[in-house]
Amino acid sequence: MGLSPCPAGASCMGLLCSPRPRPLQNLLLLLWTLLSCGMGGSAQGPGEWTPWGSWTRCSSSCGRGVSVRSRRCIRFPGEESCSGDSHEYRLCQLPDCSPGAVPFRDLQCALYNGRPVLGTQETYQWVPFHGAPNQCDLNCLAEGQAFYHSFGRVLDGTPCSPGAQGLCVAGRCLSAGCDGVLGSGALEDRCGRCGGANDTCLFVQRVFRDSGAFAGYWNVTLIPVGARHIRVVQRSRNHLALMGGDGHYVLNGNWAVTPPGTYEAAGTRVVYTRAAGPEETLHAAGPTTQDLLLQVLLREPNPGVQFEFWLPPERYGPFQAQVLGWALRQPQPRKVEPEPPQLLESPAARAPTQAPDPCPPCPDTRGRAHRLLHYCGSDFVFQAHILGSHRQAQETRHEVQILLIYKNRSPLRMREYVWAPGPCPCPPLAPHREYLLAVQRLVSPDSTQDRLLLPHAGYARPWSPAEDSRARLAARRCPV
Repeated sequence: MGLSPCPAGASCMGLLCSPRPRPLQNLLLLLWTLLSCGMGGSAQGPGEWTPWGSWTRCSSSCGRGVSVRSRRCIRFPGEESCSGDSHEYRLCQLPDCSPGAVPFRDLQCALYNGRPVLGTQETYQWVPFHGAPNQCDLNCLAEGQAFYHSFGRVLDGTPCSPGAQGLCVAGRCLSAGCDGVLGSGALEDRCGRCGGANDTCLFVQRVFRDSGAFAGYWNVTLIPVGARHIRVVQRSRNHLALMGGDGHYVLNGNWAVTPPGTYEAAGTRVVYTRAAGPEETLHAAGPTTQDLLLQVLLREPNPGVQFEFWLPPERYGPFQAQVLGWALRQPQPRKVEPEPPQLLESPAARAPTQAPDPCPPCPDTRGRAHRLLHYCGSDFVFQAHILGSHRQAQETRHEVQILLIYKNRSPLRMREYVWAPGPCPCPPLAPHREYLLAVQRLVSPDSTQDRLLLPHAGYARPWSPAEDSRARLAARRCPV
């Protein structure tokens, strides 16, 4: 008996012909059988999405555009459609277009230049028209004519209107969420976390009510690095003042009132408003990249300065320490001097003897010329209450509480150390008295010490209203 070859599509197994295996078809058939049997012969529920595909290239070659990725819904007969979108659009940001670049919508309208439209042989030159109801339609105005025509949807990635943040996608105007996905609606919380719940940072909200008896700059609070959503309000004839970490004023410094507007400071934009109410406000989104010192320039009693901001947890501890008492410049541990042993002496031996004063008298530094020299040449001028003095080695350290600031080239804290050279400082400062001091900032070459220095024969006057007037007069006569 002759043998004939197996027909096409079959293979030989011994003396029998069997169809060639089709792995993919058999796998799908087996899967369908199992699903049908497991669900009683009828499929229920929605289908399932395949994983997202890769993002496409940006729709624009410069500026803003969109990229898209897609997925497919796999469902069997009887199943419902998958819930959700099959396409997702993401904002892509490329380098800005050159100043002479033609806008994307203009290019799309120009594609119809010289082409017959409206069923006639008339041709026109087309430019974008932004007065139509649907801003994501390609509405083009015929130049020199009183009509416009809609050529369908604009291409994806076209700005909804000039200067708008939204982009047209599939005929809809969508804005990007903080995740960069158009139409997601995702928002950044107060901590700067996309989609967060304000639980990774701390909220600071306080009212500064301290007030001095005289006009001048008063420290309100330090706004630390990393602060977000800063808001300050005060309602009086006083003025808010803001100083950067470099010691230069951003707003209302050096007794000059700054006009309302937007200013750059510490890596963020500060919006300063002043109403006729009177009311002043400061707003900044942050985060700040360096410390800011908030002050108030008093012209009348302070009714209160309200301020608030959000801080990272690691920044709150140092800020709280500053609130409880401004840290001292170059703090030094207080040493307890050991008392000498008590000696049993006769009453005659304990009789007091007048020891000669080892410190010579200080030179006379009175006069207007001396006051102008030190006021204009100093880094800081302020009214201070002397809390105590401590002599160590060849210098004297005064612990002071700053009450009123006339001039400062960098932020000052409520309590500071003022150093005077030598064991016999000139001029001397008596404890528990108030002085008007003109001091300099001294930073060591290796930046390990940052001190306030009262020079020998420097300017230190007992504070009085008359001395206050002289200081303000000197401020106006300093060269710029």
